Amino acid sequence: MISNAPFRFTDFQSVVFRYGEPNHMDNQYDSKTGIFQYVTKTNEIERDTVRMTKDDLLYLHRKAQELGFWNLDDDMTGPEAKVNPETETPRFYLEMNYKDKSKKVTMDADFAGNEKMRNAGKSMIDEVNRILAAAQSRSNVK
Repeated sequence: MISNAPFRFTDFQSVVFRYGEPNHMDNQYDSKTGIFQYVTKTNEIERDTVRMTKDDLLYLHRKAQELGFWNLDDDMTGPEAKVNPETETPRFYLEMNYKDKSKKVTMDADFAGNEKMRNAGKSMIDEVNRILAAAQSRSNVK
């Protein structure tokens, strides 16, 4: 049954992760190219090459299965009206690409929809962020 699952690790190709303000998602990573672009604390855009290992990607694939990432809505964003226009709500975009298909989810940090879906989406984003940070620290040690 696992070998016939809709998303198999043998078909896995890449992870694309973006985050930031909804109109300026300047923080982005693509595991296929290894390019990680991020905004520093001084609001400068830095570029780094960060390679995830096969184990990192396998972990993310399995975490996606465990959390039910494939069942999340593609659009988990809220209304554009903001209580305080000075502060933008962070938006996250996560894409997992396989040989014949991909799953793309866009989620606002303050998504007010189904709690289980929100928690699964947030957990998946947290895991990608954690693995990306670990891969970046490994590449900076060399």
